[in-house]
Amino acid sequence: MLKILFSFCFLILSLSTYAQTSPEPEAASVQAPAESRIPLTPFMERYILDELKALRIDMAKYQIKVTEEIAEKELEVADKAISYANVTVTYFFYLLAGAASVLAIVGWQSLRELKKTAREYAETEMRKITSSYEHKLKQIERELQRKTKVIAENYREIERFQEIHGLWLRASQEQSPQAKIDIYDQILDIKPGDLDAMTHKADAALMMNERQWALSLCNRVLQVDQQNAHALYQRACAHAGVGHEEQALSDLELAVENNVHLRDVAAEDEEFEPLRQHPRFIELTSDGTDQGSDETNS
Repeated sequence: MLKILFSFCFLILSLSTYAQTSPEPEAASVQAPAESRIPLTPFMERYILDELKALRIDMAKYQIKVTEEIAEKELEVADKAISYANVTVTYFFYLLAGAASVLAIVGWQSLRELKKTAREYAETEMRKITSSYEHKLKQIERELQRKTKVIAENYREIERFQEIHGLWLRASQEQSPQAKIDIYDQILDIKPGDLDAMTHKADAALMMNERQWALSLCNRVLQVDQQNAHALYQRACAHAGVGHEEQALSDLELAVENNVHLRDVAAEDEEFEPLRQHPRFIELTSDGTDQGSDETNS
């Protein structure tokens, strides 16, 4: 189990490292040249896939181990139950034999009535013991079924994560916007409503000059997350392209408030070329240090 947890943590660390070295999400991909990106080498990709495969094998081994342990526990419980019942009945009949001897001497009741009473009492006790252990075995069975279901769900989630991760790798290596959109559609088929996939799809639509399409995608994202900085930035680019200056500036202002790094991206983004001389755009894309130096010079 420790090996599985270690492998999973290492996988998360590998994905985090790749995310840090990859280009800035959504907006950064618009302005960053292709040669500045750090590609995922085949060796790294093969290593991640091997780790995922090892993790799946470990999960399967763990499931088999849990099943074997539960089966051993069930056999051990059944053996203890039979042994306990045997010992209980033996001592019970010893006690009855002694009591019968005393009663026969004292003459409280006949031997036949004593035998009948003892049999009924023994049968009652055996039913209680059997019922108790049947209840415990059913609880163990339900717990085993629950753990098996959890393991199966985790296995399916790992396969789903692996498939989505592979599609993101393919999308990062594609140069054609249409090919990127096709891959993002596959991701959305597997994980409907994925906000990152929709914002990246909007970015690809802008690369194809499909600004109305990009606006529609950004609006869908912002209906779910109104503070999504990258969706606001992409919508600002689309508005600027279709001539909606005020709406573009409003969206850009909100995007910069949620992610200050978008200020520098917007200053160099070709999508904002129609707003390049607009005073409000200049104010939004200039940082405090530039303004302070201008005031000092004046």
